Amino acid sequence: MSIIMPIVIGLIAVTLVSLIPEPQRRLVNAVLVAGAGAAYLSGGGLGYAEFILPIVMTYVAYRGLSSWTWIGIGWLLHTTWDVLHHLGDSPLLPFAPLSSFGCAICDPVIALWCFAGGPSVLGRLRDRLSRRAEDAPQV
Repeated sequence: MSIIMPIVIGLIAVTLVSLIPEPQRRLVNAVLVAGAGAAYLSGGGLGYAEFILPIVMTYVAYRGLSSWTWIGIGWLLHTTWDVLHHLGDSPLLPFAPLSSFGCAICDPVIALWCFAGGPSVLGRLRDRLSRRAEDAPQV
């Protein structure tokens, strides 16, 4: 369950954010990845190294304003930070010991969607269903 739920959460997050029309969808995602860069600042589990990710993610988010690839890279960078915190026993949420582990599973789901260009999930589903209806034998 500790693997399935983060995947489901990632899929839900992608679906909800994909409801935002382009080009605002990419811009909102750039802001989200910038915010994710500061998620661990209050915990201080990595000491002064905690300042590295927000600095790097600010640059990545800036590049993400015009590139889905950079946003995907940002989520993978955050995944690396999640793993470091999980292994260092410094979870994202102090009251949830596996929160960094869950985040490390969820973030790549979002990154894969970003590498695909951040498409509308419901739009793709709608297109796929309409193609099936067109390909169905007519009676």
